[in-house]
Amino acid sequence: MDEDEKPLRDVDALHRRLDRIEALLEPRAVAPAPEPAWKQPTEGEERWAVTTAILVAIALQLYLPHRLTLQPHWLLPALELALLAALYAAHPHRRLDRTSPLLRTLSLGLVAAMSLANGWSAAKLVHELLTVGGSSDPLGLLGTAGAVWATNVIAFALWYWEWDRGGPAARALGRKDYPDFLFPQMQQPGTAPDNWAPYFVDYLYLAFTNATAFSPTDTMPLTAWTKRLMLLQASISMVTVLLVVARAVNVLQ
Repeated sequence: MDEDEKPLRDVDALHRRLDRIEALLEPRAVAPAPEPAWKQPTEGEERWAVTTAILVAIALQLYLPHRLTLQPHWLLPALELALLAALYAAHPHRRLDRTSPLLRTLSLGLVAAMSLANGWSAAKLVHELLTVGGSSDPLGLLGTAGAVWATNVIAFALWYWEWDRGGPAARALGRKDYPDFLFPQMQQPGTAPDNWAPYFVDYLYLAFTNATAFSPTDTMPLTAWTKRLMLLQASISMVTVLLVVARAVNVLQ
């Protein structure tokens, strides 16, 4: 009897082995990759940091000598204040979590006005240095150039902040599939909370390092427009710094 049952037991054991082999060969279900942080909705950014930066830029524009600004001297700073007030009236909330064509137009108009005013001042300063030599007062020259340089940093920080993934409100809603800037917190898991998002201070730091190093540092531009914008900012900063330093050294000698 035992000898008759032995072939059956061998067949059962063979079937069990084949079942285990088949189970090992079957493709296992792969867990879906988690959504990247930039596609997840987050709480809107508070507006105090960007508002402070805009007011500082307006104050720096008013500090510049009249000969370096568009006339009348107060026109573009007044326009920038009016656009800032219009933005507050259209969206009076503390957090920037709502977007609309009107808000987008006002925001970009404000940054464009600031860039126009500072671009004009930078061009006039460079022209003055190349033609008549500029001011004979090294401290006054450095103060004027410093105001132009600092306003340039704020203006480009605003451009980066406004255009990266559609602006602050669009970033808060997680509407874009791909980022325009790759921050370190996006590359190394565990270095920041899972819901980390860049705020204006991050873009200000990006603009500052690009204006001082004349190249990207820890944050990489990923799209063509970000590379062109960073190239333009670095070029303006380099020309301003080199000419002003050369003139200041010449005056001191």
